[in-house]
Amino acid sequence: MNVREDGTRTGGARRPGYAAAAAVFAIGMAGTTLPTPLYGLYQEQIGFSELLVTIVFAVYALAVITVLLLVGNYSDAVGRRPVLLCAMALSAASAGCFLLERGLPLLFTGRVLSGCAAGLLSGAATAAVIELAGPGQKARAGFAATAANMGGLGCGPLLSGVLAQYSSWPLSLPFWVHLGLVAVACVITWLLPETVQAPKRWPRPAPQGVSVPPEVKRVFASASVAAFAGFALLGLFTAVAPTFAAQTLDVHNLAVSGAVVFSVFLASTFGQYLTRWISARRALPTGCGILIVGLLLVASSLLAESLLLLVLGALCGGTGQGLAFRGALTLVSGAAPPEHRGGTISAFFVVAYTGISVPVVGVGALATWLGLREAGLVFTGCVILLAAGAGAYAARRPAA
Repeated sequence: MNVREDGTRTGGARRPGYAAAAAVFAIGMAGTTLPTPLYGLYQEQIGFSELLVTIVFAVYALAVITVLLLVGNYSDAVGRRPVLLCAMALSAASAGCFLLERGLPLLFTGRVLSGCAAGLLSGAATAAVIELAGPGQKARAGFAATAANMGGLGCGPLLSGVLAQYSSWPLSLPFWVHLGLVAVACVITWLLPETVQAPKRWPRPAPQGVSVPPEVKRVFASASVAAFAGFALLGLFTAVAPTFAAQTLDVHNLAVSGAVVFSVFLASTFGQYLTRWISARRALPTGCGILIVGLLLVASSLLAESLLLLVLGALCGGTGQGLAFRGALTLVSGAAPPEHRGGTISAFFVVAYTGISVPVVGVGALATWLGLREAGLVFTGCVILLAAGAGAYAARRPAA
């Protein structure tokens, strides 16, 4: 029984399509950011510095990168559905670690497992969503894939912030709810048609490293640098913004902190939606320009100690990040041959998740020396230079 491009099987009933795969993607990614508004509570309970908060966050990103390097192309061989089910199992195990948390070891373990789940999802789920789309649905499926990624990441802090602020179980209820969502995602995944032709039965992994087919390398350069800069902004909000809001702006409501983080991911999704009217070639440099404006607003919020400017920076920067990210991913996935698409997308996410981790650890280290505000200013200056370079290169040498 064969699978057609529109997500149905010949000779059988219609099966879930790309929208269902995108829902699975979003649920998995939401679990990776659930702890974001809760770090302050963990700091009070366990007792650790701001630098350790960024290290806990970076451990997650390091796990993502490791999985992408070792098995980022595994779904090209074994199939999308088995890899998605493994990712859901790891996401459930991560939630279990947080429910059993009694100190740093389980906190770190939970973040590692969460990173492994995100690493499997990034390449396999993106490819599955795109491949399940019919001939006239490719553009919508591409948006659904990137929106599920960013939207899921944004919904995690919002969900946990609201549940933690307004329930009697701030450190447990968010993870119980996520376990229920994971169970739903597993059922959906089981019903998804397999899009890989003649998948192999658990072959030995063939680590590819950061390997990109020759025909993709030209577009990959500017696309990956833009992704690095955009994800660095997301990393700053995910790891540091709640602490900045509490310590500098005297905002201690966890729901508000979660909403601030959610705003940058919501804006990213909106930026991706704008690519309906802007071609991928133009979206990349345009997004980098808007991202720079957002970073300037974030820097202004640090200087003025203004929550309004911080939210405006999140909205503007997120819009630019989403526009550039969608354009970059569209160009990279479109240029990659089908047999290497999962691996190429995974290589793209390796660079992106390096951006979400390494600069944030630098901010944590600088914060212990210069202070959180000064460290944030150094960070924004460096990311502005990266975004400007990527945007200028993409504008001068647009991809075919």
